[in-house]
Amino acid sequence: MIRGIRPLLSGSTYSGVLFAFCGAAASVPLLPFALAPAAAWRSAPYAVQAVLVLFVWAVLLGLLGLAPATRRVLTRLARRMLRVPLPDPVGRRGAAGPPGVGTAPVAPPGGGRWRTPAWLVLHTAVGWAAALATGLLLALAVAAPGGWLGTEARFSLFGRTLRVTGVWSWLLALGCVLLAAAVCAAATAALRGAAPRLLGPSPAERLALAAERESRLAERNRLAHELHDSIGHTLTAATIQAAVAGEVLAADPVAARAALRSIEESARAALEDLDYVLGVLREEEAGTAPPRTLADLPDLLERLRHAGAVVEPELSGALDHVRGTLSRAAYRILQEGLTNALRHGSGGPIRVGVAVGPDALELTVVNPTGAGAPRGAFPTSGHGLPGLAERVRLLNGEIEAGPQGPQQGPLVWRLAVRLPVRGAA
Repeated sequence: MIRGIRPLLSGSTYSGVLFAFCGAAASVPLLPFALAPAAAWRSAPYAVQAVLVLFVWAVLLGLLGLAPATRRVLTRLARRMLRVPLPDPVGRRGAAGPPGVGTAPVAPPGGGRWRTPAWLVLHTAVGWAAALATGLLLALAVAAPGGWLGTEARFSLFGRTLRVTGVWSWLLALGCVLLAAAVCAAATAALRGAAPRLLGPSPAERLALAAERESRLAERNRLAHELHDSIGHTLTAATIQAAVAGEVLAADPVAARAALRSIEESARAALEDLDYVLGVLREEEAGTAPPRTLADLPDLLERLRHAGAVVEPELSGALDHVRGTLSRAAYRILQEGLTNALRHGSGGPIRVGVAVGPDALELTVVNPTGAGAPRGAFPTSGHGLPGLAERVRLLNGEIEAGPQGPQQGPLVWRLAVRLPVRGAA
């Protein structure tokens, strides 16, 4: 019983019926145009004229519903006044995503274009039905209590006259008010039930929205990898360089100044990467991503030497012939491998290999394992190697990472990556 009365006491019921009344009121300007064909065909029977007016009226409403702006406005109003969770409609040319994250896929045309016109016709019909019914019931509720003042209320219905006097007139008035509230609840429920079907996303739009979310997630994952590789490497190198500078500050000021300059250069490069990533994540206008490619590998190795690491590069082939995505990915892979060598290596020489072939680009980072850095000096997230594996997988490459060496003797950690050259952009 209480659950049945609850919709009559909810404010959302009356905001919904107000939304229905607004739909009926908004259709009034189209009524003169709908009356024009009936006025031109005066000889037709009254019933035919009425049907013609309603048909033309519905057609005009349907044409109005074909405009994309109409659907956007109706969706926002229905979401606010009907309290129905409706996503914003996908534009026919795709909704633009935030800068740097790409744009939403184009929603396939056709298919669901009839749904907005159908909603407008339904909205108008429910609005007029609710307005007429509640208006009649409320007028009856106002007129019925006249019998309490000594007069007799008479109501004619289907040729019969109903006389209501005394307390029955008040009961009739109360019943009319409750029935009007029930009409409001029914109109709101009807619109709420139809809104997701007619204003919600169509199957094609659901696919477009899913593709958009997937595109945004993939771009953010890429940015997370970039941030992990660039900032993680810089902080690791800067920590080691700062320790070196502190140790040799008194004995070798020249080496200390060189380490501090290296920290400054590393921090400046990391700030460029950080500004770009944060600009994209904040959905602001971000600049162009700093292009770190294999051409920047000598600078990366030089910063490692300033940090006190012994680096033994083995380069073969023309590095400048590797361009685009492949060159940027190769740089990040080597950067992550060198970062892991600094964090977890034993301080021995780090061998870096880059071999450019006609069909493949081979990258290797080999470093001795051992005591290395103190435990806890470089906390790790555990995302480094999985991130490398995902980056290599997206480029259709192969990756091997793990300890190697004899069972008795020093072990080395070897990272080996093979990336196909053909098809790289």
